[in-house]
Amino acid sequence: MTPTRRQIMSLTAAGVASLNAVAATAQTSGHMAVESPDKRLQVVVDVSGAVPNWSARFDGRDILLPSDLGLWLAEGRLLGEGAQFMGMTPKSHSGTWSPVLGQSSVYDATSQEVTLQFADPKSSARFNIIIRVFNGAAAVRYQLVSLPKGKRLRLMGERTQFRFPDSARIYSSRDEGDIHVSAQNRLAPLEHPDLTISSDRGAYADLPLTVDVGNGTFAYVAESDRLHYPRCMVKPHEKGGLVTYLMRYPGRATGWGGEDDTPEEAEFDIDVGQKTPWRILLAADSAKGLIEQHRIVPTLATANQLGDVSWVRPGRAFRIMKPYSTEASLKAVDFADQHKIEYVLFDAHWYGDGTDASEPTYPIKALDLQRVIDYAKTKKIGVMLYIDRVAVTRALDAMCKLYQKWGVAGVKLGFMWEGRQSDVDFIHKVVKAFGEHRMVVNLHDNLRPAGLERTLPNYLTLEGVKGNEQFPAARHHVNLAFTRPIAGPIDYTICYAQERNQTTNAHQLALAVTCYSPLTLLYWYDKPEKYADKPWPELKWFDDCPTTWDETRAIAGEIGEYVVIARRKGDVWYLGAITNEMERRLEIDLSFLGGGSWTATRYMDGNLSRPAYKTAVKIETVEVMATSRLKLQLNAAGGQAIRFVRTGAGKI
Repeated sequence: MTPTRRQIMSLTAAGVASLNAVAATAQTSGHMAVESPDKRLQVVVDVSGAVPNWSARFDGRDILLPSDLGLWLAEGRLLGEGAQFMGMTPKSHSGTWSPVLGQSSVYDATSQEVTLQFADPKSSARFNIIIRVFNGAAAVRYQLVSLPKGKRLRLMGERTQFRFPDSARIYSSRDEGDIHVSAQNRLAPLEHPDLTISSDRGAYADLPLTVDVGNGTFAYVAESDRLHYPRCMVKPHEKGGLVTYLMRYPGRATGWGGEDDTPEEAEFDIDVGQKTPWRILLAADSAKGLIEQHRIVPTLATANQLGDVSWVRPGRAFRIMKPYSTEASLKAVDFADQHKIEYVLFDAHWYGDGTDASEPTYPIKALDLQRVIDYAKTKKIGVMLYIDRVAVTRALDAMCKLYQKWGVAGVKLGFMWEGRQSDVDFIHKVVKAFGEHRMVVNLHDNLRPAGLERTLPNYLTLEGVKGNEQFPAARHHVNLAFTRPIAGPIDYTICYAQERNQTTNAHQLALAVTCYSPLTLLYWYDKPEKYADKPWPELKWFDDCPTTWDETRAIAGEIGEYVVIARRKGDVWYLGAITNEMERRLEIDLSFLGGGSWTATRYMDGNLSRPAYKTAVKIETVEVMATSRLKLQLNAAGGQAIRFVRTGAGKI
């Protein structure tokens, strides 16, 4: 006889003890609780009704109301509805791991996990719902365990719901648009005006997104370990809250990517044994607290599939501007060398239009590319090449072999499609192929992070954002720190001393800290000649600033208002502070330095000029202690960047 839920939930004493060992409890009512190691976050799974659901409390406050769990079968039925609960298996994770590249050098993986086993009587499928709870984070995923021989499981969607309290305010975006603030039932970030007909149109938001729950807590929704599965968006649910929406079209927002009519993938198969991506909920008692949860997305991702990645090198990159010529390219290499920049990038059109039949197997006549690559190598600078998605689809293997022969260090792939299961599979194939030929990768256009940089560590960065090259308002830069880069790298193209910038130059300096990207593009619209006519002493900040970190601390901030982030590399700390369109005076605690005395080199806003980009950068060196409090004066749309170097004893 098949046991009922109530019978199964009446656990033996030994079973209860096993669950207690992982800080999980079970009750005869069909509710199970899984606690974080620090006991601040409690996730409850209810299997007593027709559809399983999950909910969460943080510091005793509701952060996630009961929210449905399940997978939509292609036949229109919910896998999970009416399924028989068969039992559960607890598991405890402990220890740390070190990413190849990251916002910290060590990530804590300590967490509690429970796997709930179900049987679907109609399809005879066995499946699991897996819940994992960290300090400040919870995650859920599904796994197809078994099917009758000869059968397959075809899906049309997923019903993982996020019902927040009614007071919640959602900070979300889609495509490459602005961050939109709304109630959860009015979710409507603006679609990009260049969306094609073959796109997912509607009130959908991309992940990640940030939530001001309204009761003194903040939440964050993201995904991780997206492999052989469509990308996830969210939409308002008719019964309240948000629910997952799996993309049916490529996520493409701008420019060329092929024909306008792209086949819809409304259904897709999953394999026996396959686990779906993690749906992640971060929790914190402040918006800045979310920033320090950056470890969760990579920790939940599949580990390195490339093997030896000792050759992977992070760093800064300088784009070589058109019109391309050999001599101009050699000058760009010299500029990169002068400013300690690790890469130069040939962007679009080095081999042709990119959208036509032109092949990225030979450069335009004006460019002796091999000479530039060889010259750059003498200065330990890598050359990166832009390639359009259309060309990559034609000859990936041949291209990888040829570029490795040339000595190319990396590629930037433009107008990439990410959305459907086939798009996700293609991205994995492309990034892995270049990695197997020892090239780093930067993916551009409408993409979103899901931990692939852990799985394929040559994947240095990705776009998927309204970038700085579009000259957004200062508030946009502030909002970003609390949203997009918490989930992964963000190629944000710092544009220095640009007449179209809406921020001060010190604000642009600080972006090197507030935005995280192992590959950071500097001086986006510039040629070396711009900086040849006079001294630019503030550029030493960019010369010195790393792109990967040993420790990241969120010092202060309010979403939409201002943010202060400090990051450590070795024994040196780097701090970035930016504000919105409001002038701001801040006083920050320097206890993050750990102890001792320090020399702080400050790159500050000078007297405000109009427009803001004309505001000079004032440089000041002061001695501080870890016990000090430091006053920051930020102009409207301004910022400050500070480098702290130890001068006296103390422990970091």
